[in-house]
Amino acid sequence: MECDYILHHECGLGLEYGRPPTQKFFKQCDFQFHRQNPLPRTRICDICALDIRGFLYQCSHGDIDLHPHCASLPLTFTLPDSNELIELRENTKSRCLKCQRKERAGKVQGLSYVSSDGKLCYHVACLKEACLDNWKRGYFQLDVLANEENKILALQNLAPNQVVRPSEGQSSNAMKGIKLLITFLKLVVSAILGEPFTLVSTLFQIAQN
Repeated sequence: MECDYILHHECGLGLEYGRPPTQKFFKQCDFQFHRQNPLPRTRICDICALDIRGFLYQCSHGDIDLHPHCASLPLTFTLPDSNELIELRENTKSRCLKCQRKERAGKVQGLSYVSSDGKLCYHVACLKEACLDNWKRGYFQLDVLANEENKILALQNLAPNQVVRPSEGQSSNAMKGIKLLITFLKLVVSAILGEPFTLVSTLFQIAQN
């Protein structure tokens, strides 16, 4: 049967095969999958701090709610060509690359991806919001991303206060730092949005230059 729906694996099938990886942050919870919110008020995901408008996992004896895909985010991954471990954390002393704060404003804090040295950090919620903003600006279109300048603008919007443009005359350490930053962004974007996305690989091809 043909249809126009595109679903994350976890959203389409649920997590009946076992507990989600992010269960470690909600050890007292017994999550139940719902096709729609069983309660009258809006629910907020306790991982990405954003509204839940479709399928959800809800703790049967608590006030914890998760997007199915957020519930299955990888807990760790390693940056290629380095020993840096990226870890999903509940609390961090590092500042987010997007909002420049250690904690997000609002009732729900959400989780963050943080490098082992603490230099690279991104709130899951901020990453989702930044990607949505890039989409609204038209940056996430293959014809737009064919332009190198638009790639720079899209990357700069993900990390406004960081240098993302390689240029002649930069030291080897500076170039290495830019490549590390872009690789970090690529891995986090891929983990949060879900893989594979052609636009993601196209956007980050600048890291190979």
